[in-house]
Amino acid sequence: MSLGQLLKMLGLGAVALTLGVEWVNWLARRLRPWRGPQGPLKEVLFFPSPITCTEHLYSPDRTSPCLCPLPHGIDTSFSRLLEHLLSACVSLELCVFSFSHLELSRAVLLLHGRGLAVRVLTDRDYMSITGSQIGALRRAGICVRHELSKVVHMHHKFALVDGRKLITGSLNWTATAVQSNKENVIVTEEPELVQPYRDEFSRLWEANDPANHNHHLPSSTATKGWHQ
Repeated sequence: MSLGQLLKMLGLGAVALTLGVEWVNWLARRLRPWRGPQGPLKEVLFFPSPITCTEHLYSPDRTSPCLCPLPHGIDTSFSRLLEHLLSACVSLELCVFSFSHLELSRAVLLLHGRGLAVRVLTDRDYMSITGSQIGALRRAGICVRHELSKVVHMHHKFALVDGRKLITGSLNWTATAVQSNKENVIVTEEPELVQPYRDEFSRLWEANDPANHNHHLPSSTATKGWHQ
């Protein structure tokens, strides 16, 4: 083997090693919780939030500027909330008492359209109030279940992004809560905090499976109004 061939092989080997290290680092970043100087992600958002344009979050590849009259390029609590939701790559699990916010509904529908696994748990009474987006989610084919008890409200307000990011707080998913109320939201990837919410979602999802209750209902109403 000539010296030139040896140097060429060593050069190719160095390139392959560099690419391999970069690939491993990229994969590790995707699989582990994001960690900054203070550890896993922890962020607190307070509302009400000013109304600004968030079109760039739904269409990040858009080349033409948005011409709507709302302020552009402003980071708000609501835009941060949307960013966290739209960061989902695999799944989104929602457990929300009241859901009527059109932009949040748009975000959930967008993720569903991308092929993500989306599941929604909501309250029996508030799923059908005027302006509720639950019907739109169901019509799009998203799996929705509601609290089966007639005397208990499903009052949770949390979301699980890819099973590793928790979004929770006092905020109902309504325009009034986002734009007018004093509300709070915490976003975290602390595994010790995320896991109990994953367990709670799984428990409630199974507890409110209509298939487990149909045998108590008359055959004519056993499947009426259900969407699993």
